[in-house]
Amino acid sequence: MPAPDVAALLAQLERSEPDVAELARVAVEWLAGGEALETISQFDVCEFLWYTLPIKVPGDQATIARALGRLLGLAGMERYAALCDSPATTRILLTYAREGEEAGAAAYHRELEATGVLPPDIAELSWSSIMGPEELGAHVACAAALELAIVTGDPVDREELTRRWLTAPRAELGGDCWLHRVHGERLNRWVLGRGSARRELAQPFEVRLHAPIAAPGEPHLEPLRWLLGLARTGVRLTERLNVGRAVATEAADRFGWGNRTRSGVVRGEADVPALTELRQIAVHELGALRRSGRRLVLTTTGRNLLDDRAAMWEAAAPTLLVAAPGEHDFEVSIRESALMILVDRDVVRDDDLRDRVAEVVNGEGWRATDGGRVGGADLIGPLARLRHRLDALGLGAPAHRPEAADAPPWRLTDAGRRAALAALRAQALRPRQYAGLG
Repeated sequence: MPAPDVAALLAQLERSEPDVAELARVAVEWLAGGEALETISQFDVCEFLWYTLPIKVPGDQATIARALGRLLGLAGMERYAALCDSPATTRILLTYAREGEEAGAAAYHRELEATGVLPPDIAELSWSSIMGPEELGAHVACAAALELAIVTGDPVDREELTRRWLTAPRAELGGDCWLHRVHGERLNRWVLGRGSARRELAQPFEVRLHAPIAAPGEPHLEPLRWLLGLARTGVRLTERLNVGRAVATEAADRFGWGNRTRSGVVRGEADVPALTELRQIAVHELGALRRSGRRLVLTTTGRNLLDDRAAMWEAAAPTLLVAAPGEHDFEVSIRESALMILVDRDVVRDDDLRDRVAEVVNGEGWRATDGGRVGGADLIGPLARLRHRLDALGLGAPAHRPEAADAPPWRLTDAGRRAALAALRAQALRPRQYAGLG
């Protein structure tokens, strides 16, 4: 049932414009959901006019928008009423009608961004497009705070206001802050996951991952630091744009990567998969290096990372679970499960790790390409990439390799354990997006 103030306004409109009143009733039920009009914000009105109305409400949408405008005008909400009759609303509704839902939604997002009331992503939080109740509450509250700041006429730093709103203790949250609430919600969602084996494995991490994982005190990420240091003067590349043999040999000798080649002889970058992985991390995921002609050179970001150990840790550790080009959630789920298994164990045999990971991902409902259960062969590629990534960042400890073993056992350094936790935390706190959205 409409709230009393809404009912009174509708009755007033009914006496003067009965046809308009019925359309206004439909609109306000969608917009306010039975709550008083005082509870709505500019963000709510824009979302209704530019998204809900064209996608979910049947009828002549332009006429419905104008009817809502008449009702909001009677309520003294002139700014909101003006939105109902605005050129932006006309343009967006026409875009939906002529070009379809995808084009209309894109126009909606552009126009909403232009209003200034849309809370921006900040370093501490990227917003989801699929929000749980806590995140939705935080988003609505931030949007209302931005609107209020804009209405007062003072200059508004949207990122700073959003950061302050999210991180300040709030009485209505019992002294907690919105950021903690959103993180807690995302961690809980991640722990619940899919399948009992996955939930059992993830459950102990919910409390452990709530706070950021500090960098270790001892030297860490030495391979990355070494490569960025070389790039201060440029790293020469071959005609095929690979790292040259001299640098590949130095990397293999310095970090013990040479004993992973079949022959023990390093002829170039192709013989040192960890170096290729390190280059991928530095260039494509951190933006710390870029190619200039036939040289890898340090970027401004790379220089900043070299000068700030904490920043390097914060940026590099989560790359253990970054999807490679062409990878999907399946491969990431394999590596995520492996890290949860490895983080609290000293040495894990390769076949034991595969068996345990297969149990978890099969329990999540993943299937092999032939439709059958996931087996050891399906895990080879993702786990090999994880091993190369651990090597590339200096996070995997050397482990004794029995002569008869097909692969060396797995073992994390102390820094590797912290990095695994940091990567799992970043994975758990990532925003949920609709398919196709970044």
